[in-house]
Amino acid sequence: MGKKTTALSGALLTAVMLTVSACGGGGGGATGETAAAPADPKEVSGEIKVLTQRTDLVQNGALKQYAADFNKIYPKVKVSFDGITDYEGEVKIRMSAKSYGDVLFIPGAVAKNDYPKFFAPLGTTAELSSRYRFSDKTEVDGKVYGIAQFGTANGFVYNKALWRKAGVTAWPETPQAFLDGLKAVKAKTGATPYYTNFKDGWPLVQWTANNGSVGCDAQAGNKLAGPVSPWKEGSELRTIDGLLHDIVEQGLSEKDPTTTNWENSKSLLADGKIGAMMLGSWSITQMQGVAKDSGLNPADIGFMPFPVQKAGKFCAALVSDYQQAVSVHSKNKTAARAWIDWFTEKSGFAEKEGVVSAVKSAPMPATLKEFVDNDVTFFDRSEAKTAAVNDIDDAAEIGLNKQDYRQKLIDTARGAEKGSLEDFFADLNKRWDEAAKTVGS
Repeated sequence: MGKKTTALSGALLTAVMLTVSACGGGGGGATGETAAAPADPKEVSGEIKVLTQRTDLVQNGALKQYAADFNKIYPKVKVSFDGITDYEGEVKIRMSAKSYGDVLFIPGAVAKNDYPKFFAPLGTTAELSSRYRFSDKTEVDGKVYGIAQFGTANGFVYNKALWRKAGVTAWPETPQAFLDGLKAVKAKTGATPYYTNFKDGWPLVQWTANNGSVGCDAQAGNKLAGPVSPWKEGSELRTIDGLLHDIVEQGLSEKDPTTTNWENSKSLLADGKIGAMMLGSWSITQMQGVAKDSGLNPADIGFMPFPVQKAGKFCAALVSDYQQAVSVHSKNKTAARAWIDWFTEKSGFAEKEGVVSAVKSAPMPATLKEFVDNDVTFFDRSEAKTAAVNDIDDAAEIGLNKQDYRQKLIDTARGAEKGSLEDFFADLNKRWDEAAKTVGS
């Protein structure tokens, strides 16, 4: 399922989701109490059940091995796993009945201001922000309710050998240069230059993660909290969505986007049949794994930043994947918190998956070595005003973190929907600004 079931999320869209069904010992169950980090691992006990969307890691035994490593430090905690294919849908149902165990990734359907109703605080912002990236994403009234399993940079996963064959060896520095590169791929190799993954849909959400990278602005997300016409001329989202539109309009993507297939796209990229896809850095190891399994060269899988520079440098916003939280109804909060802390800091999961650790002191992963070597500017994109932005987005019925409006954008670009790009952006701006003026009033 999805992007994270076959090798890792990023994301959205992806990563181990944890839920713990408490079976005694190791922490109280009082609603609202802090899920504090345990002082003595040997005194922590209980049975924890981990719900995860990473069904592949359940099936191949990887999570079972993580549990065995966890038990070397916490021998009295029993860990079991339940893989969920439709994580968002299933967990939302379970939460309505208070049967969502002890530890879980916070579903996107839960409003930020409602976190205290469902999750136990993990500590104050002052305590956790100096230690972990992305803590402001789950901060409510000075308390943090989730710790990111990992972070991801965004960019284009591409076949370097194919682009070299097309004569493109340097990263494009402008949207037009990127389009020119795709044209060269099409003309000189015959491959499909860009693959939208239109049918599966969720990969289109990945484009939103570039917000901030265009202007090298850590506050780009927060700046959407108001009647700001996010798609006005010169804005980040206009640049981002304008590039996607131009790719499709100029015939540089697959002929029929309604027939795309995510799983197949990985093989197509590895085999040099398609040139590039917009995805999070979590996807690099997936693509390299497919290349290796197919007898191809994993080193041909590259990752390039969004084609815009600021002060002569590329920028890459680091954004949080799912946030791990402890259920407010948990009767075993200490064991639940122990699992979160260990998995985040000691399991080696982030390093193995090639993603950005939530631990601030950890180095960048090997998958981003080219970014590091080429002095790409990394920064954590602030999520302080996520609640306000999401409220406006919901009221406007646009869906920055859904696929629908970009599917309509693609249909407009290929002529399947009537209207111009200017009309499309004008409609988005109008809806956003009207919603911003009414939400919270």
